[in-house]
Amino acid sequence: MAFVRFLIPCFVIGTDIVFSCENTDDLVGASSPGDIVIGGLFAVHSEMMHPEEYPIKPVIQNCAGFEIQIFLQTLAMVHAIEMINNSTLLPGVTLGYEIYDTCAEVTKAMASALRFLSKFNSSEDVVEFKCNYSDYIPRIKAVTGATYSEVSMAASRLLALQLIPQVSPASSAEILSDKIRFPSFFRTIPSDFHQTRAMAHLICESGWNWIGVIATDDDNGRLAVESFGVQAMANNVCIAFKEMLPAYLSDNTFHTKVDCAVEKIVKETRVNVIVVFMRQFHVLKVFKKAIERNVNKIWIASSNWSSAVKISTIPNIRQLGTIVGFGFKSRDISAFQDFLRNLHKMPTDNNNFLREYIMLLQVCAHLEYYDFQACISNQSQDDLLQNVENKHQIWKDDFLNANVEPGFIHSTVLAVYAIAYAIKGLCKNRNCKDPSAFTPWELLEELKNVTVIYDDKEIKFDSNGDMSTSYDVFLWKEIDGHMKITTMAEYDPGKGDFIFEDEEKKKAFLDLKKVQSTCSQHCPPGQMKKVTGSPHTCCYECVYCPENHYSNQTDMDYCYQCDNKTYWAPINSSTCYSKTIHFLAWSDWFAIFLLLLSAFGVVLVLSISIIFTKNLNTPVVKASGGLTVCYIILFSHFLIFLSTTFFIDEPTEFKCKTRQALFGISFSLCISCILIKSLKILLAFSFDPKLQNFLKCMYKPVPIVVTCTGIQVIICTFWLIFRTPFVKQNFSISRAIILECNEGSVLAFGIMLGYIAALAFICFIFAFKGRKLPENYNEAKFITFGMLIYFIAWIVFIPVYATTFGKYLPAVEIIVVLISNYGILCCTFLPKCYIIIYKQETNTKSAFLKMIYTYSSKSASSVAVSQISLDSKSSSSQATVSDSCKSQKNSVNGNAHFQVPGQTPIKGKALPKNTARTMARKRLSSI
Repeated sequence: MAFVRFLIPCFVIGTDIVFSCENTDDLVGASSPGDIVIGGLFAVHSEMMHPEEYPIKPVIQNCAGFEIQIFLQTLAMVHAIEMINNSTLLPGVTLGYEIYDTCAEVTKAMASALRFLSKFNSSEDVVEFKCNYSDYIPRIKAVTGATYSEVSMAASRLLALQLIPQVSPASSAEILSDKIRFPSFFRTIPSDFHQTRAMAHLICESGWNWIGVIATDDDNGRLAVESFGVQAMANNVCIAFKEMLPAYLSDNTFHTKVDCAVEKIVKETRVNVIVVFMRQFHVLKVFKKAIERNVNKIWIASSNWSSAVKISTIPNIRQLGTIVGFGFKSRDISAFQDFLRNLHKMPTDNNNFLREYIMLLQVCAHLEYYDFQACISNQSQDDLLQNVENKHQIWKDDFLNANVEPGFIHSTVLAVYAIAYAIKGLCKNRNCKDPSAFTPWELLEELKNVTVIYDDKEIKFDSNGDMSTSYDVFLWKEIDGHMKITTMAEYDPGKGDFIFEDEEKKKAFLDLKKVQSTCSQHCPPGQMKKVTGSPHTCCYECVYCPENHYSNQTDMDYCYQCDNKTYWAPINSSTCYSKTIHFLAWSDWFAIFLLLLSAFGVVLVLSISIIFTKNLNTPVVKASGGLTVCYIILFSHFLIFLSTTFFIDEPTEFKCKTRQALFGISFSLCISCILIKSLKILLAFSFDPKLQNFLKCMYKPVPIVVTCTGIQVIICTFWLIFRTPFVKQNFSISRAIILECNEGSVLAFGIMLGYIAALAFICFIFAFKGRKLPENYNEAKFITFGMLIYFIAWIVFIPVYATTFGKYLPAVEIIVVLISNYGILCCTFLPKCYIIIYKQETNTKSAFLKMIYTYSSKSASSVAVSQISLDSKSSSSQATVSDSCKSQKNSVNGNAHFQVPGQTPIKGKALPKNTARTMARKRLSSI
């Protein structure tokens, strides 16, 4: 049982020494004759020994480090050829093979490829130099291999000289898809472009963006890192470090570089994911060192070693962490496994690889796996030749089946079948038992279009010579104390998706996200990444989105800007919010207060109307101009109060157009009527003849009211036609949209207000002239005071209105309208109402006559004094009053004369009492 336990973990069997070649046939590792011979290039050994003597001579050296997995690929090629020969695929034609060991060295591979180019049936292996190889028949028709991309590149360039088709089952470098540089190269696997994209996709899906990369410093490793770098950048993944290890174990710096790489992994504590593009023997060295340093990471394996059983059985491999790998999709290989079970029946005469394998097992069978290399190193060639007779006792342990990598076995068998199907296409009308029946370049053309039927599926090469098969995603799991390589998912390169067989495997995939491998913490929604001084975009700080900006995903590079017109966002916001629509609503407390004031004003207007209607024939009402004038003034006040309602609630086009026009016209009508009253009062109590004549010319009530109001109507009409007010959305407040009325034209608005102000000023001047009327009836004084209130209110309004914004802007104008309206209404009518209600004894004709008589007596004395003064200055002239307005009637209402005709004032004496009484009656009549 101890021997059984030894065999199962034995994967890379030491560093064996193979005999030096004495002639070119010694280079052949395995061969079999046939009508059509296929060459094979496989790195059965991991390195080529370097000579110690000096000077160095051009001698092909021995190889060391027997690779079980590559040895199995040579057996897969042999098995595929035997299956084809035993089938009806190529009836009457036998395939032969010549398999060479490249020892993972370009030099050794070039030597083998050079022999492939030698002329068929040439005893000296002569390669003819020709300008045209169209009819040239080389030793072989096609080549399977090589194992590593770097070797395939070199061999393919040489084989392209004669356009010998080369079908590799393992070389995945992306550059090999270039048909300009490698016109005769094919492969039965996808290129590294798909593998690196799958790796970057896995890393991105798992939420990692800060990773390390370790690769072999050869063409394959460098190209893989370059391809992965492009894919990583496309997925916003940053590479924290790249460590390149020497391609050959014989390099003097190899162990130092391994130590440096592991030290780098240890120091980069934020890097918890390592992508590895290396050969299997490199991975062994790195993992052993990493286990010593207690490194625990997630390792992403390339197809080179993702299914390597020899690595999965390293002691304490579980300490390294989680290993996820990508391998080529395999099919049923049960026939090959049966072939391995019967391998002991196979002769070893023409298979040096098999013979060497048997000798190695016999020599080192008593040791554990990790002592194999020391064992082989200490063995001489004689030791390897001993105990060959015990060959059969080792086959019972099924050691080779335990080391099979299904993906590589499948791709090797598929490569042989592709060549066989191409040969079948050429041999339909030819006698292919004749070696000269076709040339390699004709087989190359057939391969480009061949359809391989394998395992009941049709497979073809694409235009790049690749077969686009899918990948298996492996997860290394510890089961019953042993590390097992399980299939977690399938990756479809065409769709770029991971496919899971069941929820358990999907859960295992999602569990990878639990490991964090980021340079910076994730920025949640509401924040954005701010790049620091690091050259990597994955290293950043998280900063809040500014006001009116938002981010709704994790790790956003910038914040989106909200539509500032309709949306807003606070600092550190993950979404935009709709702005609140603001206007002076009915429900607003201030609007309610203003409405109550307007309603009270309406009630006041109605109350005054009732009072005046009930006291229609009293002197106070008659002195106010009569009921018609009072009703017009009160109606205009009512319209002004009503206009304030158009300033409240959501603005509409109708409200915006109506409110200012209604206010302006109503106010103009009110002021016009009050202007007529001012003119009438001034005309009734004026003793200045010149002023009287002017006033009599001016006093035309209806034309004045119509004209003054009509001008305002014209102003408002032009305003509404040419620059009409409209509803405007004000975005000056960040979190709200203020619906307001834009006046359309500030000039028109100013002209309207200015016109009202001009009327009010004229009214104020006339009223001011008559401010010294009788105390019991001093309407002019109250009109003057009302106009002052109007001026003060609107003078204050202008700066307040200009500096106020928001939904309360209409309220400012409402307040001014109410103040001016209340001022004029109260000053015009409340004194009269007070007299009507509380001073009824003064609201009689006799009381008014007495009051006017007293006022007229004083005024007549004043006029007499003035006349005497005038006579002293010009005694030759007698004061006469010319009838300057002869078209006027003879009272204020048509016949008003304020002088007593035919009576000459006497110096130093007062007017007679009957004159005062006469003047009093006339004034009362005119009022």
